[in-house]
Amino acid sequence: MKSIYMDYAATTPVHEEVISIMAQSYRNLFGNPSSIHSFGREARKHLDDARRTIAQYIHADEREIIFTSGGTEADNLAIIGTALGNKDKGNHIITTNQEHHAVFHAVEHLERLGFKVTYLPVNDRGLINLEDLEKALTEETILVSIMYVNNETGVIQPIKQIGNLLKDHQAVFHTDAVQAIGLLPVNVKEMNVDLLSASAHKINGPKGSGFLYVEESVHLQPLLYGGEQERKRRSGTENVTQIIGLAKAIQLTMEKQEENIKKYTQLKDTFVKSLEKGEINFQINGDIRKLIPTIINISFPDTEVEKMLTNMDLEGVAASSGSACTAGSVEPSHVLLAMYGENDPRTTNSIRFSFGYGQTEEMMVEAAQRIVKIVKRLSK
Repeated sequence: MKSIYMDYAATTPVHEEVISIMAQSYRNLFGNPSSIHSFGREARKHLDDARRTIAQYIHADEREIIFTSGGTEADNLAIIGTALGNKDKGNHIITTNQEHHAVFHAVEHLERLGFKVTYLPVNDRGLINLEDLEKALTEETILVSIMYVNNETGVIQPIKQIGNLLKDHQAVFHTDAVQAIGLLPVNVKEMNVDLLSASAHKINGPKGSGFLYVEESVHLQPLLYGGEQERKRRSGTENVTQIIGLAKAIQLTMEKQEENIKKYTQLKDTFVKSLEKGEINFQINGDIRKLIPTIINISFPDTEVEKMLTNMDLEGVAASSGSACTAGSVEPSHVLLAMYGENDPRTTNSIRFSFGYGQTEEMMVEAAQRIVKIVKRLSK
């Protein structure tokens, strides 16, 4: 029995072209990009090329790209760095109650430092209400952080409308776009986004590499102190090979974006139709009109997450109950709690399936058939 991977929202396999270009870098490129000799200049050239590729994709200036160790560091630098760098203007932060833990826990840390935080609710479709955001804004608000796509449900937030709402306010606008990169339009200028986080390993790039876009007027306090890398905003010798892999992954998503969107949408549709054909009871969580092509969160009544995941693993289907950061936890998802409230069975019987590079429609049919068998057995 061949195992079927359906947890792309947790991490993705590295693309062969990314592996190839990184292998070349490991063999031939070892200079420190801060060194002025030829070895350093060669590394710097590749670093600059990577920065230019990423900036082009999100319609930013290359000077506005900071390389990080991934999405978590990018979120932390955006949130903590902005709050500390702008505390002379106020101490109020707005976010939502369904953010990724890299945002959630960073904001909780700021609360312990004395900042005031408003957590916007989401409705049962996983969407915020723009009126709630408008009412929450005060003269003390210095930061708003709302994710572009939820990592558990795949629901897309109205980021452009939020940006327009905040355009004339002093608050800096940050969005965690880790699940959006490569699949949704990302034009930071049109969206009026001041800070944007992304990660390589969600788009078939290497783990340990990401970036933070910082609009040039934003004052950001560094979290790391040392050298003057990344224009003094993120000290530490840049991991050139990882960054080259990140840029290659971005390039591939740019070149194949439309093709991938169609493919992943078809994979998801095939999977759902195959579940329906199995005549089991299930419900899709979140607004189905606002879902990213790569993620679907499904409630299976009369089942339990832990038993479902265990049985799915035994049947060779890899999926998740939510964020990879909480893998192994049987506590209800904070995202589904935000949508449905406590004691709703969907918070403990829902599975996240995600789609991507390397999957086929035949795999989706086979995975669905295995899951149908499990659900019928567990729900008896």
